[in-house]
Amino acid sequence: MGTQPDLLILKMKNGDRAAFARVYERYQEALHGVIFNIVKNRDISEEILQDVFMKIYNNAESYDSDQGRFFTWALNISRNASIDYLRSKKHKNSLKNLSTDNFVDTLETSQDLEEASNAMFVRKWVSKLEPMCKQIIDIIFFKGFTFKDGAEQMGIPSGTLKTRHRKCMSNLRNLVLE
Repeated sequence: MGTQPDLLILKMKNGDRAAFARVYERYQEALHGVIFNIVKNRDISEEILQDVFMKIYNNAESYDSDQGRFFTWALNISRNASIDYLRSKKHKNSLKNLSTDNFVDTLETSQDLEEASNAMFVRKWVSKLEPMCKQIIDIIFFKGFTFKDGAEQMGIPSGTLKTRHRKCMSNLRNLVLE
């Protein structure tokens, strides 16, 4: 662990609250953008983001830099928490009470614009990837598909999607960390 981000993560893993605050500062915008793109609700996405950072802090010792980059680990926690919410009874019950007004895809408030900006931050990096990677990341992260459903959507085997996804995430990491 020689780079500055790795040192920060190591400090956080050792319980350094200031390091955790810096990790939050550094990653919250990108993670929030991913969460919002999956759940499509500002309040819920903020709640999930807080839960994600609690999981990051409480499970920091389980992060292994030999298994991948911290950003990818945190993205996976964010994505999984968002998908878990969409599968929850709480979410399914909330859908029963929605009016058609909730399905209008417009930016009505400055807060909605801020959420869209967070999503654009992540999309800015994704847009620099090759078309296959754009499609894979859109399906898995932005739309919240499981690998099985994403593979079905793309008409490829699940194992192939997972392999391509790993390659694409590696390419994305390299772009973000340049």
